[in-house]
Amino acid sequence: PNPLEIQRQREARKRALARKRAEEQMQPRTPEPVEGREHIHVQTELYLEEISDRIIEVDTECQTDAFLDRPPTPLFIPAKTGKDVATQIEEGELFDFDVEVKPILEVLIGKTVEQALLEVMEEEELAQLWAHQRAYAELRNAELAEVQRLEEQDRRYREEKERRRLQHMQMLQKQKETTEKIAARAFAQRYLADLIPSVFNNLRESGFFYDPIERDIETEFLPWLMTEVEETLERKVLGRTMLDSLICTVVEKRLDVFSRKPLSDQTEAPVEEPRPTDAAPQVAGETDAADQPVAEKEETDQLVAEEQPSRRISFQLEESDQAETEDLETE
Repeated sequence: PNPLEIQRQREARKRALARKRAEEQMQPRTPEPVEGREHIHVQTELYLEEISDRIIEVDTECQTDAFLDRPPTPLFIPAKTGKDVATQIEEGELFDFDVEVKPILEVLIGKTVEQALLEVMEEEELAQLWAHQRAYAELRNAELAEVQRLEEQDRRYREEKERRRLQHMQMLQKQKETTEKIAARAFAQRYLADLIPSVFNNLRESGFFYDPIERDIETEFLPWLMTEVEETLERKVLGRTMLDSLICTVVEKRLDVFSRKPLSDQTEAPVEEPRPTDAAPQVAGETDAADQPVAEKEETDQLVAEEQPSRRISFQLEESDQAETEDLETE
């Protein structure tokens, strides 16, 4: 704030306080009581009233009649109460203007000049104060900027130092890890030099390393071959069983036929036998040939003729069975 403005405010405040005090002194009030006594309030009216500092106010209204505009009130001129007296003063009788006014004028001019000088000095002093404040503010700002720059430089130095320290620690850690890795690798190489061959030998002996062709033959080809052989054998056994049953049936029927006693005078008609199934066509043909009627021959010749084909068929079946068994053994 401007010092002149502050001074003016102070003077105005002082003048207001002086005016207030003068108004309070001019107000009529009861004089102070004598020492040892005090004022008392005495009621002199006919009726009692409450004494208070606040005056009771009552609002009243009234309606006036309408009147015509009256003429303006004339000026009040007080009447003369004394006598008019005149005195004649000639020029130069009372005082000389130049002589009487000169000291007053000198005093006024001196006071004015003195006040002007005081104001100029005050303005100069204020200007110097403001210049000093500006210089102090500039110096303080420069010092603050220098302090901030130094603090920032110190912070950068600390950060750089911490970063360098971390880099050095990381480098040492990496060197340590590298040394440990090299030592572990050398130890592992020395340890595994004899371990790997022994492990491979054990695995090879245990069967973990195998020939894929051999494994394929063992797991795929041999099971399939055994399955096919079993199916072939089952088919051959089934065919043999069926052939044996057919032969047995034919032999029983022939025995029944030949066990009957043929009549000497009559010829017996040949018994038609059912044709065998398709499993043994050759045997069926041979049995049909053996069933041809032999009416002209004797009973003994017929028995011999029937027994020879049956023996031949049994011999052929035995030979075929031996050949099949030999083939199976070779397979």
